[in-house]
Amino acid sequence: MSVKMSTSSPEAVKKLLENMQADLRSLSMECKKKFPPVKEVARDAEVVRVISMTHKLCCVDLPSALKENSSEAVQPFLMGCGTKEPKITQLCLAAIQRLMSHEVVSEAAAGNIINMLWQLMENGLEELKLLQTVLVLLTTNTIVHDEVLSKAIVLCFRLHFTKDNITNNTAAATVRQVVTVVFERMVAEDQKFKGLTEEPPAVPGNSNRRSVSSLRPSAKDAYMLFQDLCQLVNADAPYWLVGMTEMTRTFGLELLESVLNDFPEVFLQHQEFSFLLKERVCPLVIKLFSPNIKFRQGSSSSASSPAPVEKPYFPICMRLLRVVSVLIKHFYSLLVTECEIFLSLLVKFLDGEKPQWLRAVAVESVHRLCVQPHLLQSFCQSYDMKQHSTKVFRDIVNALGSFIQSLFILPGAGNTSSTSTPQDTVRHQIKCVMTCVCGVAVFCPRVDAVCVFAVAHEVWEEMVNACWCGLLAALSLLLDASTDETATESILKAELSVASLCGRLSLVTPRDAFITAICKASLPPHYALTVLSNAANLSNKVYSIQGQSVQMVSPSSESHQQVIAVGQPLTAQPQGTVVLTAKNIQCMRTLLNLAHCHGAYLGTSWQLVLATLQHLVWILGLKPAVGGVLKPGRAVEGPSTVLTTAVMTDLPVISNILSRLFESSQYLDDVSLHHLINALCSLSMEAMEMAYGNNKEPSLFAVAKLLETGLVNMDRIEILWRPLTAHLLEVCQHPNARMREWGAEAITSLIKAGLSFKHEPPLSQNQRLQLLLLNPLKELSNVLHTDIRQKQLECVLQILQNQGDSLGPGWPLVLGVIGAIRNDQGESLIRTAFQCLQLVVTDFLPTMPCMCLQIVVDVAGSFGLQNQELNISLTSIGLLWNISDYFFQRGEAITEELEREEAVLLKQAQDKGEPLNRPFHPAPPFDCLWLCLYAKLGELCVDPRPAVRKSAGQTMFSTIAAHGTLLQPLTWNIVVWKVLFHLLNCVRKSSTTADKEKIESGGGNILIHHSRDTAEKQWAETWVLTLAGVARIFNTRRYLLQQLGDFFKAWEVLLDHIQSAALSKNNEVSLAALKSFQEILQLVTPMKDMDKLDVLAAMDVPPVLMESLQGSGPGRPLVRSDSLAERLVQRYGAQPSLPPPGEELDDSALWWSAWNTWYRIGTECTRPPSGGKDKLVFVPSQPFLTALIQIFPALYQHIAGGFSMEDLKKLGVILHGAVSVPISSDSSPFILPSYTEAVLTSLQEAVLTALDVLQKAICVGSENLQVMYPAIFEQLLLFVEFSCKPPQYGKMETKHVANAKYNQVSLCPAEWVALNYVPFAERSLEVLVDLYHKTACHKAVINEKALQNIIKTLRIPLGLKYACPAESTWKLAVSSLLKVLSIGLPVARQQASSGKFDTMWPELANAFEDFLFTKSTPPDNRSIQEFQRNEAIDVEVVQLISTEILPFANFIPKEFVGRIMSMLNKGSIHSQSSSFTEAEMDIRMREEFSKVCFETLLQFSFSNKVSTPQEGYISRMALSVLLQRAQDVLRRFVNDERLSGRCPLPRQQVTEIIFVLKAISTLMDSLKKTQPENVDGNVWAQVIALYPTLVECITCSSPEVSSALKDALGPFKDFMQPPVSKVQNGES
Repeated sequence: MSVKMSTSSPEAVKKLLENMQADLRSLSMECKKKFPPVKEVARDAEVVRVISMTHKLCCVDLPSALKENSSEAVQPFLMGCGTKEPKITQLCLAAIQRLMSHEVVSEAAAGNIINMLWQLMENGLEELKLLQTVLVLLTTNTIVHDEVLSKAIVLCFRLHFTKDNITNNTAAATVRQVVTVVFERMVAEDQKFKGLTEEPPAVPGNSNRRSVSSLRPSAKDAYMLFQDLCQLVNADAPYWLVGMTEMTRTFGLELLESVLNDFPEVFLQHQEFSFLLKERVCPLVIKLFSPNIKFRQGSSSSASSPAPVEKPYFPICMRLLRVVSVLIKHFYSLLVTECEIFLSLLVKFLDGEKPQWLRAVAVESVHRLCVQPHLLQSFCQSYDMKQHSTKVFRDIVNALGSFIQSLFILPGAGNTSSTSTPQDTVRHQIKCVMTCVCGVAVFCPRVDAVCVFAVAHEVWEEMVNACWCGLLAALSLLLDASTDETATESILKAELSVASLCGRLSLVTPRDAFITAICKASLPPHYALTVLSNAANLSNKVYSIQGQSVQMVSPSSESHQQVIAVGQPLTAQPQGTVVLTAKNIQCMRTLLNLAHCHGAYLGTSWQLVLATLQHLVWILGLKPAVGGVLKPGRAVEGPSTVLTTAVMTDLPVISNILSRLFESSQYLDDVSLHHLINALCSLSMEAMEMAYGNNKEPSLFAVAKLLETGLVNMDRIEILWRPLTAHLLEVCQHPNARMREWGAEAITSLIKAGLSFKHEPPLSQNQRLQLLLLNPLKELSNVLHTDIRQKQLECVLQILQNQGDSLGPGWPLVLGVIGAIRNDQGESLIRTAFQCLQLVVTDFLPTMPCMCLQIVVDVAGSFGLQNQELNISLTSIGLLWNISDYFFQRGEAITEELEREEAVLLKQAQDKGEPLNRPFHPAPPFDCLWLCLYAKLGELCVDPRPAVRKSAGQTMFSTIAAHGTLLQPLTWNIVVWKVLFHLLNCVRKSSTTADKEKIESGGGNILIHHSRDTAEKQWAETWVLTLAGVARIFNTRRYLLQQLGDFFKAWEVLLDHIQSAALSKNNEVSLAALKSFQEILQLVTPMKDMDKLDVLAAMDVPPVLMESLQGSGPGRPLVRSDSLAERLVQRYGAQPSLPPPGEELDDSALWWSAWNTWYRIGTECTRPPSGGKDKLVFVPSQPFLTALIQIFPALYQHIAGGFSMEDLKKLGVILHGAVSVPISSDSSPFILPSYTEAVLTSLQEAVLTALDVLQKAICVGSENLQVMYPAIFEQLLLFVEFSCKPPQYGKMETKHVANAKYNQVSLCPAEWVALNYVPFAERSLEVLVDLYHKTACHKAVINEKALQNIIKTLRIPLGLKYACPAESTWKLAVSSLLKVLSIGLPVARQQASSGKFDTMWPELANAFEDFLFTKSTPPDNRSIQEFQRNEAIDVEVVQLISTEILPFANFIPKEFVGRIMSMLNKGSIHSQSSSFTEAEMDIRMREEFSKVCFETLLQFSFSNKVSTPQEGYISRMALSVLLQRAQDVLRRFVNDERLSGRCPLPRQQVTEIIFVLKAISTLMDSLKKTQPENVDGNVWAQVIALYPTLVECITCSSPEVSSALKDALGPFKDFMQPPVSKVQNGES
């Protein structure tokens, strides 16, 4: 159209005219000389026609006008051609072509032109120009028809058969183009008249060319042309192409093929043409095929044959086959019968007896058909599925198979002609036939669209059954032989397609056969794989097709393949390495593709596919990673796996495809999925069997892929969970660690994924699914391998962290897993399990059902009891405390839920007729929870490890103390007897039987303190803790416990435990027992509930608040005590003043039981040992004895009312015994005070306190109690004696601290040290004096001669005086005696007549005498000041005598007074000591004492108040003795002085004379002061008689004596006058 536009435009026309003028001018010029006529015509045309036309056509359509006049326009050029002059001819042909190209040539002109061209052709001129001109004429317009057209075509044919090659070839091309143009005109004509109504065409009855009158012009031309082509090929005369002289069949067949191929719609739309096909073309083809059919290669015509067999001619044969291909391809529907013939012929041409080239050409033809699936389907439907028809489709496939086999037949096995076939030809044939086979195989992708219809399904099934054997044989051979990647890809694609189709059609045998082929190709050659070897029989069948048994050539294609990996085969027995080639990997990819895209149709073939993949993965060294994905990893076997760079880059891709394969399992239906799971399990079983008994790395492919499959199918996990997990649990028990590890990894990953997956309905509403998912986790607990348990527990930890809030009914199962620990498991395992438990207790107690709380307690307890990790045991005890807190805080909610569950369980039990099986039944369920907790803590309290025992004990007692209020009263009964006393029994038993061997260390480098270095000591600590705890509970919960019926029995049992502990040989236990004893004695009788409410009402506490104060329920702050007072303090901030309790419980029996226990303990522990020499005796410690005695005051408070004299005596025995107990020399530095201190030990203080409590009680008590005073005096006096006579503890040797008084260290080897009793005795004495001060006048005290006993006891230290262990003792004794006498003497005087004090006076006299004239000497180092102080004490005693005794002599026995006077007399004379220095003499001779004695004597000697003559006599006698003694001393001195000469007298004699002189001075002074009438006459005589003797002493040379003498002589001046007058004067 565009050409037309361009040639008819004004510019183009104008140009054309210009060109015509130029051409005519040129022609005119050329013909001017030789051809004048031509010149004339040309000139005329130029000058006349053109100009006139130009003028004419100014307003006319120029192209149309030209066309009308084209005959005249071309006439000059035609004439020019007639000149046969080359130059002119060329010029003219060019001009004609220009006119034709502008489409300004009419039909007539065209005829003239063709005639002129024909003449030129016959003359052999410008042949190429001729062809060009014809082509331009026929292609630029459609004006040439019928004979003109046929003449033009014949012209071209004629030129095709000239001698010139160039002309021939150009003509051939022109003919082809002209034939195409003719048919294109017909197609255009049909297109033009499409839609117009046509009269029905007449059906041609014969081949006559006249029978086509109904056809339009172009169709008629085409019909005539095609008909003549058939005639020519058949070597007949043409009807229409008149003038043909020569024609070749090859060219004719080519033209036929091109027409049939390019214009099939012409033959299908026009019956005339269809008729030609059936009647002309098909018979022609069959006729021309006959030589090929009859000819057999290698057979020569025998003599008997009538004529030689015509040999097949390759060019014709080849073209014929192409025509056949086109016929079948385009006109199969028209020519069903004919096509059956053609196809059969093709199959025959593939026969091995046919020439090789013929077979090759036939293969090409078959190839053209095979690439059209609809044709193959038609063949099968039209022939194979018809009863009596040829099995065309099957024959084609089998023929191709045979052909392929023949290509690989060994030389000599058949005809040798195959050996002469060039290698390139063979390659081409292989390629071609491979394409054919692949074409046949690849028809299956179209099956989806067709499979809708049952008919189509039958067709496909028939096709597969018909072709699969042949296809498999052919493809297997080709695959084996293929060395080209693209070719291999095509073959594999073909096999994959067939396998898939077989799967869809449920044809198991062919499917498995094809899959096996791919699998074998994926593996190294001759690889031993059991699964694939099962298909061996099938393979044998495959390779014998059409009954032809062939000898196979092993193509050894691997030698031409690139080796990309060397690895270990996956076999039980170690073998050499195997080699993987690029082709193996390519096949593996196909296998992956098959499984990925067509997995739904594999069914049981999964086993084959997966087994192969497993082996390939193994050889390539892919190892499973997280989630089951296979990743390249270094082979465990070391250097035996070698991978090239090529495969290294491929591995991630393969790994990815593998993963995608199993991810795609989510699109499989349930049945297919089960096939996949079964295949994986089966593979895994094989891998497990292989891994038994050797350390070789196992294949984990199946396990990893089971995991991957499970993960992607979570939405329907129920259908595969049981088989999947059952198998994985088996894997977890495998002895091979790596295999086990992956089994556990798979199962735990699946459980975690299952729980976190969003199921519909959610797991919280689908209890069955949740338990199903968790069950394998529980099953893992049965596996003994530690690594599996570790994985299991890590999984539990992650589940708790992620899904802990939603476990619900799964809790018992999870807790069971956590608690399934054993002591033979390692620390790390227990640590992981414990982490889980900690998480549960800290985060999840509120979210779990209350029925699980008991399990939590049991699990926590089991962690406490495990012995692998001490810290965990201790921490688990802390968890039990946390759990108890939780129980306390949420008590109400827990109680409600438990009671609901209990009701359900009870009903179930009743329905079954069984009792309810629950621990501690029938206690309420909430109480049972507590009891389980206490029981578990009780178990931990007797654990072999001391730290655990300690922690558990503290926790248990804290828990009972803090939360005991929640228990029902009856439950307390169980707590006391089943928990507390049971625990005490166990602890006592363990403590008494514990080993005494020393433990060197506590494990590792931990040193053990000496107080815990034996098992016995460690158990002692437990005993202490337990006993203290139980006692505390009895103390704080006594009112509650007393409401139970058997409280007294429980009390007795507790006291028995306290007694046995107190008498334990372990100091720690015994002391703690006493502390517990003390604690239970501090009980206050509590108020009853009514009293409590009264108190609260008195405080105006609102009733609502009363309820809240009565019990701290859940949700309130934790109140750790049930003391009402404490709660009120918390609420109001002030302690209420509670009114006194009304009615007290009668508990005297409890206290007397306690007293008996105390007495038994005291008696046992203070009893001295029998053997003195036995070094293994047990002596109770001071703290123990102190604690024991300290208990008494508290105990006495409760038994004071019934405390009798007998009890007092019992007490006295114990007090005496306790004080007598010595202490170990090791501990003495810690208990004994230093020697400079005089302090009491705690024990001594406690003893005195006990007595103090008693005396105070007696003091305020009734009259009948006061008879106990003497007993207390007796006890105190015993203690006072200890100052001088320390008590003996049996026959034990002790050293006394007092020995060190003079810094003399005792060398006594005794192990025991007696206490320093001096402070104690002195303190006792002070108490005694104080008590006597209060009680001196009591009857009992007077009757029992308390004063006499006191004096008798005090006489001991008074008599010892300086010999006392401590100087303070005798001083205190003196002062005490003075105090006692000042109180007691008046009483004694009052009672003089009763005679109750008669025996006291001699004791008192003895005491005075022993003290004033002691036999002990003072120490030499005594200072003057000390001596003076001591003398002052003596003076005090004399003063007491002068004030309290002598003035009342008339109430005192005479004997006593006589003794007193003689003592004073004795004291009035100096007693000297030889050790004094002269300077000290006057001080040291007790001058003051003598003076006081003397003065007292004189005072009572000259007293005018003498009541009896006896008294005066005593005085006078005393003076006489005194004066006589002075006379003797003076005389002896005078005599000695004279005899001594210049030598001085002994010091002591000088001292004596000085003392005597001073005494005389004193006497003189006294006489002066006394009334003369009171002095006896004898006295005066004796005094005056002294004077001469004194005068004699004046000669003494000693200045001291002289001085004393002067003092003595001075007073005599008063006697120098007669005394009578003096007296008289004095009276006046």
